[in-house]
Amino acid sequence: MCAVVVLLCCALSLAQDDQLNKVHVTPPDAKTPAKGAPAGAEAPALTGDAALSARPGSLIRMNVDMVLIPVTVTDPMNRLVTGLEQDAFQVYENNKKQAIRSFASEDAPVSIGIIFDLSGSMTSKLLRAKASILQFIKTSNPQDEFFVIGFNDRPELIQDFTNSVEEIQARLATTQSGHRTALLDAIYYGVRKMQQGRHDRKALLVVSDGGDNRSRYTVGEVRAQVRESDTEIYAMGIFDPYAPTPEERTGPQLLNDLCEETGGRMFRVDDISEMGDIAEKISTELRNQYVIGYMPKDLSRDGKWRKVKVKLNPPSGLPPLTVHARTGYYAPLQ
Repeated sequence: MCAVVVLLCCALSLAQDDQLNKVHVTPPDAKTPAKGAPAGAEAPALTGDAALSARPGSLIRMNVDMVLIPVTVTDPMNRLVTGLEQDAFQVYENNKKQAIRSFASEDAPVSIGIIFDLSGSMTSKLLRAKASILQFIKTSNPQDEFFVIGFNDRPELIQDFTNSVEEIQARLATTQSGHRTALLDAIYYGVRKMQQGRHDRKALLVVSDGGDNRSRYTVGEVRAQVRESDTEIYAMGIFDPYAPTPEERTGPQLLNDLCEETGGRMFRVDDISEMGDIAEKISTELRNQYVIGYMPKDLSRDGKWRKVKVKLNPPSGLPPLTVHARTGYYAPLQ
């Protein structure tokens, strides 16, 4: 049986767990993967660096007949669960079980786009929001690259791809809030901009306090764009519980749906003083994902939507766990 170490021993450990937002499952003795299998034999599952180097050009998209899915696992206290082994996961495509061929959980670099709400309603939260973005960047993988898009009436590229905290800090210092909220346009722009990212793993972080009231793109158009991309969406939502407009009242659900569909998550901000901690939690989550790869049984290149479901069969003794993963992908046409 797999030994499980959960740091829940006392109040001090709880505080440490909350800070790290992580529960680690101690794996059994690692098995050495087979190498140099004879021609015609079924290829062994790849793990670690081998799995990462086997990645195609984009995650969750079928390329060279391989699909790779970033997966996050959380416990009932919403903390990350790390240390799970490959045999704890099962993958289904269109309700058919798939054989896992690669598995990795290393901290691989990510291309990250920050979508920053600069509408008028953000005025009182602007300084905290800027500080949380910088905290997010500072706690990310040093090899990550970032761009920043600010939006109010329309989205605008504030900072192109860089890994320099100083460059982003200087650009953020010049931003001001005002006008309305073109959230959907900004997400659409961010997904398109992400095509220029140099890392296989890609994510958007949306920092916003309300729903859309200015965009020219519709929810359906943005949802289609998000589905076609290989980009996870995370969000820090600073929502007003007494939102005066229908757009603001539906904002939380809109962001949550987009995040869940891509395998990301939305974190609701109830106290703006906690924004820095929430930003660090998202950064930690991106650094502690599992990446599962499989060869689809259906290799037809028909451009159709393939529904993907990742299920968990965790070691005994663990509480109920939740899997966060993308809901599907489009098969290629060629």
